[in-house]
Amino acid sequence: QVRLVESGGGLVQAGGSLRLSCAASGGTIGSYGMGWFRQAPGKEREFVATVISSGDSTAYADSVKGRFTIWRDNAKNTIYLRMNSLNPEDTAVYYCARRPRQSGSSRSSDYDYWGQGTQVTVSS
Repeated sequence: QVRLVESGGGLVQAGGSLRLSCAASGGTIGSYGMGWFRQAPGKEREFVATVISSGDSTAYADSVKGRFTIWRDNAKNTIYLRMNSLNPEDTAVYYCARRPRQSGSSRSSDYDYWGQGTQVTVSS
């Protein structure tokens, strides 16, 4: 049973930056695509970023492209999300997830294991 634990969330002012981490235990994530999603209060969970198993290819939601960066360290069984130029619309609970394929995906239904989430709050 793979367990994913996110960390690094918090309160930040608009324009600031945060780095989220997602550490896996109970199994390796090195052979799998991984993703970050977020859910704001009263809204559906939405795709943020995804990375393939090797880390060589990534994809982003239009709303975060150019501001967020996803990468992974398979030796540490961890993925990361660097978030720059944060704005209040980025406020949400951020989740990492594992896809049982090598490729990434923007569809939440393609993922089988999810973390509990970490809160990111951006003040104006």
